[in-house]
Amino acid sequence: YKQHSDILGSMIIKLYSKGVTTREIADLIEKMYGSHYSPAQVSNISKQMLPKVEAYHKRKLSDKFFCVYLDATYLPLRRETFEREAVYISIGIKP
Repeated sequence: YKQHSDILGSMIIKLYSKGVTTREIADLIEKMYGSHYSPAQVSNISKQMLPKVEAYHKRKLSDKFFCVYLDATYLPLRRETFEREAVYISIGIKP
């Protein structure tokens, strides 16, 4: 059971990191494996990613970039509202 649970947990985290909603993940798991997970359970499992995300945001960047490109794109994100939000993209090129 633990191995099956670990595999499903890993799959939930991977799907969540790809942008699949918690409800869609719960539906997929039920259809594919017959295991019922509520969207709230999927959300709790995906919270395991928070320390990794925070570490990524706090990482130290190199100050030796030859060139830096900055851009943004607007995507519809589900947060408090269903408005489009800017997602900023930056690419640094080292010599």
